[in-house]
Amino acid sequence: MIKFEKFTLDNGLRVLVHEDDSTPMVAVNVVYDVGARDESPEKTGFAHLFEHLMFSGSENIPDFDQPIQLAGGENNAFTNNDLTNFYDLLPAENIETAFWLESDRMKMLKFDQKNLEIQQKVVIEEFKETCLNQPYGDAWHFIADMAYKVHPYRWPTIGKIPKHVEDATLEEVKEFFFNYYRPNNAILVVAGKTTVAEVKALSQKWFGDIPQGTTPKRTLEMEPRQEVIQKRINPAKVPSDALYMAFHCPARIDKNYYAADLTSDILCNGSSSRLYRKLYKEQRLFSSIDAFITGNIDPGLLIIEGRPMPGVSLEKAEAAIWKELDLLKKEGPTELELQKYKNKIESLLIFSESNILNKAINLAYFELIGDADLINTEKTKYLEVTRADILRLSNEIFTEENCSELYYKADV
Repeated sequence: MIKFEKFTLDNGLRVLVHEDDSTPMVAVNVVYDVGARDESPEKTGFAHLFEHLMFSGSENIPDFDQPIQLAGGENNAFTNNDLTNFYDLLPAENIETAFWLESDRMKMLKFDQKNLEIQQKVVIEEFKETCLNQPYGDAWHFIADMAYKVHPYRWPTIGKIPKHVEDATLEEVKEFFFNYYRPNNAILVVAGKTTVAEVKALSQKWFGDIPQGTTPKRTLEMEPRQEVIQKRINPAKVPSDALYMAFHCPARIDKNYYAADLTSDILCNGSSSRLYRKLYKEQRLFSSIDAFITGNIDPGLLIIEGRPMPGVSLEKAEAAIWKELDLLKKEGPTELELQKYKNKIESLLIFSESNILNKAINLAYFELIGDADLINTEKTKYLEVTRADILRLSNEIFTEENCSELYYKADV
């Protein structure tokens, strides 16, 4: 059981504290309720751009890395479709350094044209390196565009095209900042060698005077049910052919999420999983194969991806996957099979709980989606999944009309 206390400052900042005297360290985590799904279709990549801008200097701090390193700590961040997360890990006696850093960039970034241009170039280079110049790097652009027609998950976090970030103006950046990076749109979690009293005092001291903004109104179009299979063939200079199959599946906050997660594990997590064992080891149809769910807050995708062995056509590889999916739809998993993956997830959750940074990040995330106590109850939700749940869900999601299919054909 991970114990925590929660309080809210007058400006709307939610603060959660987990005391842990077993470590000399403390993790300070700030999550902002803004991700790629909050962008305009004509101005994508802004949330990811801001992940970079938030390290480029604020009112009183020109360099965020140096102070945290001098305090014996480290910091980093990540952005996805649903959120932007910043974290600091440092010795507990230097906890106030993290409060100073995080509050200063929340209060006021240093907005100037030079900083913006530098970070625009960094993000555009990242786009080129990861999406344009890397084999299969543009896969998610194709998958998202096929699977989503109205929901903003139809573009990846890095953005649709580099030009959206390249054309961002200083005024647009300021507007985005003051819309979303406000205390009332953020959650602060502190975990480690600290006390609730200390965190209350430091939170008030460093964050209490930051003015709240207007609460962003999120009005997202929900994706309609997909009625027809989506197919795309992409001839490309890649090392080998590749196949991606994306199926719409339950949202992170849906009670069926846990069955979907276990289903992806049963399909391809470990050497005894179905697709790995049968299609990789026994039949040798694939040189690599994997399955996973995106875990988005809104309804996401279950992805199956693989690269056929030389001489195996994409059509034959795809047919073999469908054969295994049909078998799962017909019989469901065995009781032993399901229990094995429940045990794996239980071990993973227990291991995650041993790390204070993981606890801070998870508490922030669960608070964001509506229930911080999920950090204590998720294990039970996984253990409650039955063979019947997997069977029912498999028949719901593994249908041709619910599939978006991408072929990479090696253009050699």
